[in-house]
Amino acid sequence: MNKIKLIWLCFVGIVSLNALELSPEVTSKITDCRAGKVKSCYDVGITLTTGANAENQEKKDLGLEYIRRACTHGLDTACDTLGDNYYGNKHYQAARPLLEQSCKRGVLYACEALGTMYRDGQDVRPNDVMSREYYEKACDLGSKDSCINVAIIYRGGFGVKKDRGMVKQYYKKACDAGSTAGCDSFKKMDNKDKGIEEPSIFSKVWGTLKSLFN
Repeated sequence: MNKIKLIWLCFVGIVSLNALELSPEVTSKITDCRAGKVKSCYDVGITLTTGANAENQEKKDLGLEYIRRACTHGLDTACDTLGDNYYGNKHYQAARPLLEQSCKRGVLYACEALGTMYRDGQDVRPNDVMSREYYEKACDLGSKDSCINVAIIYRGGFGVKKDRGMVKQYYKKACDAGSTAGCDSFKKMDNKDKGIEEPSIFSKVWGTLKSLFN
């Protein structure tokens, strides 16, 4: 009975794949995946969840199953992608453990997502300290938005003592990462600590007068 059931399930699976009209390349990779080539499972998943294929919900769902399979078999990139997908679709509880592992591996968007998750209480108890720690890591990885978020946390004293020096430091990091808002905020802060010198009124007037005669 079990053998007959297995044959039937295989037949149904083949019919289902044929109904999706998959390309020969995808079909070939599915065969490789079933043969134990984990990277092929991931490749199938990415192909079916991106571009025109993503517009077909059945293909997209199938693609996610192959990405899950690749993650289950230890492919970190697949787990990173799966966590990002769960988070983007607001499946926060499913996303969190995957994002935590991705962040430990230095995946920027995972750290940033965790910072937002703990800041906004997305299926977790809001925690300003954890939010800051994840945003700090994302900032160190190059996220200009996370740098600004850390500056705001220190400026408002959210879960931490207010610290003007740290505010300025993180606005500077955001600026260095290419954030216009970060640069503007950094420059607008007063210059008691000489973090950046703004031109004096005299210098501005003098520069304008010089330009009139050039």
